[in-house]
Amino acid sequence: MTTWRIGDAAALVSVPTHVLRHWEEVGVLEPARLANGHRVYDDETITRARLIQLCQRAGMSLAEIKDLYRGDGQRRAALVRDRRDQLIDQIRRLHAAQDFLDHVLACAHPVVSTCPECSSFAARSAPDARHSELAAHQ
Repeated sequence: MTTWRIGDAAALVSVPTHVLRHWEEVGVLEPARLANGHRVYDDETITRARLIQLCQRAGMSLAEIKDLYRGDGQRRAALVRDRRDQLIDQIRRLHAAQDFLDHVLACAHPVVSTCPECSSFAARSAPDARHSELAAHQ
């Protein structure tokens, strides 16, 4: 079994060493320790570090990642489903923003607010339920 010290492990995962220490501190990564107290990372720990990075890229917090590892199957599924649904919504909103920007680049109107198609984009970008609920309380 191959093992690495923290500097080499950090290089393999492409993060600074302090990130690996932080992940350990918050409980999402648990490297083994040598008799002298030095951390040692094996293949499984490196894989877990890379999975932490993937979860972070998906927008998960370290607390959510910790829950993902420690939760039962139902809790894990709920966390992943919620994050996936949030990403789907974010992707939808980003596509709409891209479509709007593409239109503005090709728009012949001198002012965006005078363009009927820009107005159509604005009408389609109605606030989501959270914003509507917030407005109702004001």
